[in-house]
Amino acid sequence: EVQLVESGGGLVQAGGSLRLSCARSGFASDDYTVGWFREAPGKEREGVSCSKSSDGTTTYGDSVKGRFTISVDNAKNTLYLQMNSLKPEDTAVYYCAVSSWGSCQAYDYWGQGTQVTVSS
Repeated sequence: EVQLVESGGGLVQAGGSLRLSCARSGFASDDYTVGWFREAPGKEREGVSCSKSSDGTTTYGDSVKGRFTISVDNAKNTLYLQMNSLKPEDTAVYYCAVSSWGSCQAYDYWGQGTQVTVSS
């Protein structure tokens, strides 16, 4: 059974940092594109970052560039999102996702989400 389980969310003051983790299991290989998304109340789901397995490229949403970093540890089957200089507008439920098609535009596996709240 394929599973993605996020952890690491919580409450943090503006300017602080958090590292989200996403443990993956049940996948046939490590050769997948992975990404992070977020969804704030009343807003559409927003792409935060993507890491393509095919060429190792990473992309970030404009609102998080220079503050967030995506990384993958295949030995631990875990995806990370390091979030620095957090702002109240970063408050959202964060989801990790896997694309077996290798695309940053379409994902077929999703985690359950972890809440991140940034206080001002």
